[in-house]
Amino acid sequence: MTVFTQPKLPLSQVQRYGDLLRVLVRRNLKVRYRGSFLGAYWSLLNPLIMTGLYTAIFGSAFASYYDNSLLKYILAAFTGLIVINFFSASTTQALTSVVANGSLLNKVQLPASIFPVSVLTANVVQFAISSLPLLMLVTLVTSGNPLFMLLLLVPVFSLFLVCTGIGFLTSALYVFFRDLPYFYELVVFVLWLSSPIFYPENIVPAQLKPFLALNPLFPIIASIRHIAVLGQLPDFHLLMGSLLSGMIMLGLGLGCFRWWRSQFMDLL
Repeated sequence: MTVFTQPKLPLSQVQRYGDLLRVLVRRNLKVRYRGSFLGAYWSLLNPLIMTGLYTAIFGSAFASYYDNSLLKYILAAFTGLIVINFFSASTTQALTSVVANGSLLNKVQLPASIFPVSVLTANVVQFAISSLPLLMLVTLVTSGNPLFMLLLLVPVFSLFLVCTGIGFLTSALYVFFRDLPYFYELVVFVLWLSSPIFYPENIVPAQLKPFLALNPLFPIIASIRHIAVLGQLPDFHLLMGSLLSGMIMLGLGLGCFRWWRSQFMDLL
């Protein structure tokens, strides 16, 4: 009697991928914060300084959009800066990850996707340690409802999806176009201007909102502000829009990465 069993290769591949990911994430974090006094909490320094500058310049003008509360404007600016800083850092680091490890890929048989994924995962770990607890605490204080902290995870998860998709896309493109980092700086700047970071989304003219809707960070920042700063349920379409944009970016980035993967070795 012949017994048929399920092949164990896929499971072993997943386990190997997970082991590699843990090693690379640990290495990334150790190198990044070796000899650092504050470690992952340095990621909060830039948003805090920029929040102070925005408050000094725009606080009195835009506080009226936040119930005439300067404190709410400070929190709104801070949440916007956390999002854009995470996006900029994680995707910029992922952009060069495949090329930077090209010599390793030529020597050892490794999945090329492990490098952008490890960079993004390291940034997620940093975010979970430093920024996310603060966001959840603010959410609990402003809303008074612990369930809002769980709701906050929806746009945060959307942010991770967007960054992962763009990380896959840019890391693959960089293999072919080595001038990409200079162009990507301009892309990040445009996203920064078109995201409601230091200004409320309510001041955007109606004729411009369709263009801003193309920015995947726009619904994410707006949803986080409604939940964490205003203590309100976000617009359902806005929340689902953030998830949809995240899934679209992930599908696009992963699809392009897999499509171009076979050409990497000739160029690394």
